[in-house]
Amino acid sequence: MYHGNGRTGRMVGPRELVERYEELDESLLREAHARFPVQVTRSWLRRMGTPDDALGRQTIPVPAELEDGDGDVSDPVGEAALRPHPWLVQKHPDRMLLLLTRRCHLYCRYCFRRDQEGARDPSLSELDEALVIAKASGARELILSGGDPLAVADSRLAHVLASARPELPIVRVHTRAPITAPWRVTEPLVALLRAHAPLWVVVHCNHPDELNEEVDTGLSRLVDAGVPVLNQAVLLRGVNDDVDVLVRLSEALMARRVFPYYLHHPDPVPGSAAFRLDLERGLALHDALRGRVSGLALPRYVIDRPDGSGKVDVATWLRGTPAVLASQREED
Repeated sequence: MYHGNGRTGRMVGPRELVERYEELDESLLREAHARFPVQVTRSWLRRMGTPDDALGRQTIPVPAELEDGDGDVSDPVGEAALRPHPWLVQKHPDRMLLLLTRRCHLYCRYCFRRDQEGARDPSLSELDEALVIAKASGARELILSGGDPLAVADSRLAHVLASARPELPIVRVHTRAPITAPWRVTEPLVALLRAHAPLWVVVHCNHPDELNEEVDTGLSRLVDAGVPVLNQAVLLRGVNDDVDVLVRLSEALMARRVFPYYLHHPDPVPGSAAFRLDLERGLALHDALRGRVSGLALPRYVIDRPDGSGKVDVATWLRGTPAVLASQREED
């Protein structure tokens, strides 16, 4: 069973989580689930110790998620006005982002697209419409996102990859599946991705405890097949806001031949105040990390600007935008 929530399935929903962890508030999980799905993979659950550890905090709702927080921003990275099609986002002339689905294997509580509404997947005709627009846009790079683009079937992914060329010669697949649902990295999937080179896979791992033998198998399949793999992490209070953890994460990724690409400052997503930390503290952590890892292992510490103009290094943001900075700060 692929998407089943039963005990033989690969997905675990609120009911089983409450049965497994007696300290969880069932009414809280139900209310949170009604707003944004509460679902983890059984693979993730095997790595998770308690709802309060680094993996649990990312996936198990807390009461603050249901409350408005200071600094909350709807459309926190400014995508709403940059959609030439409901399933496309274009922030830069040379890049086009295609949302293949709104579904994920596991739902991170800090997700910056958690408030999006509508169909979970585009119809095939909507997908083809979006691809026509993307190919005519002048962009040279197609970024497959979501949701998680690896939550769709290989056949749909193959259709998109084949349709994108030659107008969109460079493809990136931004996915958390190799970390959260490592069974998804099958040999046929890897062969499909390899056949459409040049193609990069960008994964999302925030803490070294997310890595285990299952994950290693999938990452090795990709890298051994010649598919470059990069990582984007989010700096999250109570998860990885510790220089020792960040060092371990960078070293663990490098050992697996995964390039630590970005460290994102958390977006001001409504309900995510518990994850936010002060920008200056984040920069201090990044500076400390710089002193302990090589340049190759040092991710760029960036913030995705709420005006939709894209990412900028936090150090530049701190120097250049004091008014915006003041509105973004959160108390520890």
